[in-house]
Amino acid sequence: MTESTSKDHFEIRLAKEDEIQFLCDLAAGEGWNPGLRDIECFYQADKTGFFIGLLNEEPVACISAVKYGADYGFVGFYIVREQWRGKGYGLRIWDYALNSLSGRIVGLDGVVDQQDNYIKSGFKLSHRNIRFEGTARAQGKKAPGLVDVKSLPLEQIMAFDAGCFFQERKDFLKAWLGEEGHQGFAAVDGDKIRGYGLVRPFFDGYKTGPLFADDPVVANDVFDALCEAIEGNTIILDVPENNTEGLLLAERYGLVQSFETARMYKGGSVNLPLDRIYGITSFELG
Repeated sequence: MTESTSKDHFEIRLAKEDEIQFLCDLAAGEGWNPGLRDIECFYQADKTGFFIGLLNEEPVACISAVKYGADYGFVGFYIVREQWRGKGYGLRIWDYALNSLSGRIVGLDGVVDQQDNYIKSGFKLSHRNIRFEGTARAQGKKAPGLVDVKSLPLEQIMAFDAGCFFQERKDFLKAWLGEEGHQGFAAVDGDKIRGYGLVRPFFDGYKTGPLFADDPVVANDVFDALCEAIEGNTIILDVPENNTEGLLLAERYGLVQSFETARMYKGGSVNLPLDRIYGITSFELG
């Protein structure tokens, strides 16, 4: 799957597995603080969803357009290297990615200053996601009923996760839960999961994602355990603005707002249970 023109030797094609780190490197250069091993896990979600743009065989642009089931897709990693901006390469790879998701509802988490451009492409604002960060400090004793999330059957986690997401994501979760350095806890009541959360390392601390829970008490219990596991390190939590209890959780742990994105959809919308989403998994994959 490629697109090229002979005039400027610009080619768009699928990123090969040994090329996907390029996307993460560009994201890091933009200050997006990707997790150290995010891209390997993201690639498992949809190996046909990562594209690079090459000018005279040199990578200058990238984008992801990950497909979920038959009806939904999510765009991320939309970046052109700074010296090549304003020359039309970004628009080409953007159009190419959207075309690969034709017929689907498409979502994205875009930086706010690009919101008008996304509106021109047919996207509509759903809500904001707010990034909070600070120092991980546990506030109480470990709550009863918390277990290492990796000790639970994958199918059990998948079932709970699908109730907070919009699609089962087995291949991604298998990689995400098992990746080196990723730590997580689940709140279990009998044979039922009531919430779970995960932290993973980035270059200067840890990012939370996901943090899904049935209620604020469970969310706090799981987040407190995560903070205890990485006590004293920087922690990042990305909260949907509509989840008031999630915002209060961030405030309670002394986290401060550092960034935000605009969650937008084209071709329809997704009715996510935002009251159960205290921390989104990633801005790149929705």
